[in-house]
Amino acid sequence: MLFAFSVAPATSSEPDGSVSEAVAAAIAVVRASGLPNETTAMFTTLEGDWDECMTVIKQACEAVQRFSPRVSLVLKADLRPGFDDQLSAKVERVEERLSGQA
Repeated sequence: MLFAFSVAPATSSEPDGSVSEAVAAAIAVVRASGLPNETTAMFTTLEGDWDECMTVIKQACEAVQRFSPRVSLVLKADLRPGFDDQLSAKVERVEERLSGQA
């Protein structure tokens, strides 16, 4: 199963409104989990079973909560039991199709 999520504080004390310190704390939790993951500019994608991923996502939210009393979470899931290693396989399938096009 894949879980794409974005977690950020609703407030920031930085003059430019940056939330990067809080987001970095959340990503550190994800990376420490040992689960396959990928971070892009807007989301972090995590791969694993329902319970282990939701535990990590909750811990990431708690890490952000240390920076702000209000936290925003956006979550999207691809619940497809029986399919592993989809973090890169899904992208590879699309790239294969694109390489066959002019």
